[in-house]
Amino acid sequence: MRRLHILALAFSAALGVFVGGWAYFAPQGFYDSFPGALGSWVSVDGPFNEHLIRDVGAMYLALAAASIGGLLWRSTVGFRVLGIAWTVFGVLHFLYHALHLEHMSLESAIGEMVALGVSLVLGVVLLLPEREAHRPTR
Repeated sequence: MRRLHILALAFSAALGVFVGGWAYFAPQGFYDSFPGALGSWVSVDGPFNEHLIRDVGAMYLALAAASIGGLLWRSTVGFRVLGIAWTVFGVLHFLYHALHLEHMSLESAIGEMVALGVSLVLGVVLLLPEREAHRPTR
């Protein structure tokens, strides 16, 4: 299970750096074309707001930094705390977008829900308890 936690943290960190870096350092480009090849999911949901997009980028970068810290200082408590943070964010983010799909094409809506679902699952994986080592019985 520890390997699964480490993989979930690594993917969460990569996701946070990718989304957060793009949003924070290139907010207009993020607004216009995120997630890139899969379509444009942000601009269809309202007018550009640089402050809001940079704040989202900063939040993703903060979660990525915490995940990188979790990778460096691997501990059960760290995995759980990061799982709580990523899961709370993931649930709220998923719910918002699930309730606001009417302005998207079917393909974009499916892509967005799959991407947000994967992100949410990564947080949930971090909440899973580690299996205890089996001790031989005497």
